[in-house]
Amino acid sequence: MPQHLPGSTLIFWVFQVIRGYAKTLREGNSRMIPQLQNFLNINADLENTVGTVDLCFGHNDLLSGNFIDDGSRLWLIDWDYAGFNSPLFDLANLASNNEFPEKLEQELLEMYFEQTISAVLWKRYFAMKCASLLREAMWSMVSEIHSTLDFDYVKYTTDNLERFEITFAQFEKL
Repeated sequence: MPQHLPGSTLIFWVFQVIRGYAKTLREGNSRMIPQLQNFLNINADLENTVGTVDLCFGHNDLLSGNFIDDGSRLWLIDWDYAGFNSPLFDLANLASNNEFPEKLEQELLEMYFEQTISAVLWKRYFAMKCASLLREAMWSMVSEIHSTLDFDYVKYTTDNLERFEITFAQFEKL
């Protein structure tokens, strides 16, 4: 992909996106303000766990709705968040957004990295998975304030926070 893009491209760093959402939520007087500092503390811990990354060009929004199967070809649409990132984010985002079982997640990582997954890589991946879920929940919180769409963002926030909390509890046990 990068060979086909002219000029510079963005970097999508989920941890910076979360910090930006926290600022937007404070400025918008979100109902979630009392929880923001905890989210930011977790975000910092997750970022430290991920550590230094290899960059690749990523889609960064691998929701099932962004895949179209026309019967002969699989299309990946909605490249609004595309940019350079760690491959761990797209892998974790794909798995978390589509609720892959753990065995499939491990197989996905082994296929991508072409090796058995170490405990360190698994923990780094899980940190990205938590960040993916927290970002989705915080995106929904921002949408609660700013979106004009007729959609139950409060429920979407609640559902994503629940998934994040379950996944973060698993992460803390690694």
